[in-house]
Formats: sequence, structure tokens, C-alpha cells
Amino acid sequence: MTYTPGSRRTMYFIGVTTGKSSIMKVFPAWSAHLGLDAEMKGIDFSPNSEPSAYRGAVDFIKHDPLSLGALVTTHKVNLLKASRDLFDDLDPYAETLHEISSISKRGERLAGHAKDPITAGASFEAIAPEGHWARTGATLCILGAGGSSLALSLYLHNKKRAGGDTPQRIVVTARREASLAEMRHVHEKIGFAIPIDYRLAPTPTEADAVVTALPPGSMVVNATGLGKDGPGSPLTDAVKFPQDGLVWEFNYRGDLVFLDQARAAARGRNLTVHDGWVYFIHGWTRVIAEVFDIDIPMSGPAFDDLSRIARDATA
Repeated sequence: MTYTPGSRRTMYFIGVTTGKSSIMKVFPAWSAHLGLDAEMKGIDFSPNSEPSAYRGAVDFIKHDPLSLGALVTTHKVNLLKASRDLFDDLDPYAETLHEISSISKRGERLAGHAKDPITAGASFEAIAPEGHWARTGATLCILGAGGSSLALSLYLHNKKRAGGDTPQRIVVTARREASLAEMRHVHEKIGFAIPIDYRLAPTPTEADAVVTALPPGSMVVNATGLGKDGPGSPLTDAVKFPQDGLVWEFNYRGDLVFLDQARAAARGRNLTVHDGWVYFIHGWTRVIAEVFDIDIPMSGPAFDDLSRIARDATA
């Protein structure tokens, strides 16, 4: 792939079908609001592309003066593996996860960050009421054991170590044993601070059983990608969500069957249901703040303004 040097300050979105993303409509509005005077360009790779393709993108961003950084999806692990030597600095989460979701520059130094634990944590805090876990003694059930699940678990591990309010127990389900093994390996390496169960649930009926057994007040998270990256839900329509529970769908667009199931059960089970909109806002604003070296609050009126601007841009 041939890259053209930037004619103005540029942030890149490295993904698969970046042109279809809402951020292409949102970023110009945010740029004007924040006074960035910048543009966003997409760089699309097929999953598991050749290492030379990833290196080419990183090398271009590193050496082009007006290319300030990038947000990376899908290719987080492979991109870092292919271009590790091009980075001068990696944050602790990137070192632990062996992936990056953010590329930025400070002078001549290229930095890689794994922002997902931060953005997942900020979204989690916006959903779980203050003191909820100490008050209820409830469990967090994460459906899916991929990168976003691991990111949320690492945030909670650090919060527990710092003495914060966290779930009494975490249950993670996956359809493949290999996914659970990868998560278990990372948790063992860091000495995971919260009691956790890894449950193999190859079918929605088996995942139903895990959710049905949760104590009142528990949170159920759909981190499987089903409803956006693939059709359907990790659960059946017969599932019994925890009474007085919290339900969080990581996605905010797509055929969100899981979200529909939760909303249908909300009144009868007294559920508080959230989609992934706040996660989307945090995911992008954390990386934008890093790339442009600016402060973007994670809550309050300024954050709410960015959320409103994004909704207007995508309406």
C-alpha cells in the first residue's frame, strides 16, 4: 500500500471497513468542537494481513510529520507483533496484553497504548451505581472471553488491588476452551485479585444456565460480538436474567438481539439495561486525547457535550 504524506494534521483509523464506521461522521464534528483542525483517514486491512502491511502503516505514521497517530481495531495484536521494534514506548497494559489500540507521537518517539482496559472501565463505572457491589455482593458475568472481556477484567483487577468496590466474583463464559485458556494464562501471570470462574458454554442454552444461576443484582455483559460481528445472541429467549440486575451490551449498532432480550425482560426482572454507546464515546475520546495530547474529561458536562455532538452527527 502506498501512503501519501499528510497535507494537514491527520489521525488514522486502522481497521477492516473503516469507511462504514460512525466515527467518520463524528470526527469532523468533534474536531471543530475541540479546535483540532485535523482530519481522519481510514486504513483497511483484511484480518491477519501480512506483517509487512502492518509495518508499512506504522512506519509511515512514525515518519510523516503531519500524521499524529491512530486508533487500531481488529489488528491490535498482529500490528504490534509485526512492528514492535518501531515503537519507542509501550504502556503497561500494552506490555501485558501484547496489543495496542492507540498509536501516538511525542516528538520523535512513537508510543503504543492499550486503551481498552481504561475505556471499558470508564464505561463500567458509568453503568454500575456507586457502592453497588459492596451493597449487593453480586457477581459480574461476562459472556465471551475475547480482548474486550480481558480488558474489563484487568481494569477490575487493578481497582480491587487499589481497594475499590468490585464484584464479589466474576464468571466468564466462552464457546471455545482455547479462549478461556488464553484469559486464564494472563490472569495467572498477574495474580488475578478477584475470585473468577471460567465456564465453557458452547451453546446458548448452556450460557442460559450460567446466567440463570446468578445472584440478584448481578451484571450480565455481552462481550461476544454476537449482534454486531455475527448474527444472534449468546443467550436464548428463555434466559432468566438476575433479579434487580444490570445488563450491558458492548455494542450500540447492529442487530442487537441480546439487547432486545434484556429489554423484553426488564420490567419483570427490574433490570437496568445499557447499550454500548458510552463505550463507543470513551473508546474514541481516550485515543483522540492521546493522539492530540489534549485533556478530554471522562465524565461531566464536557463529556456529555461530545456524546450529544456524536448523536447529532449520526442521527
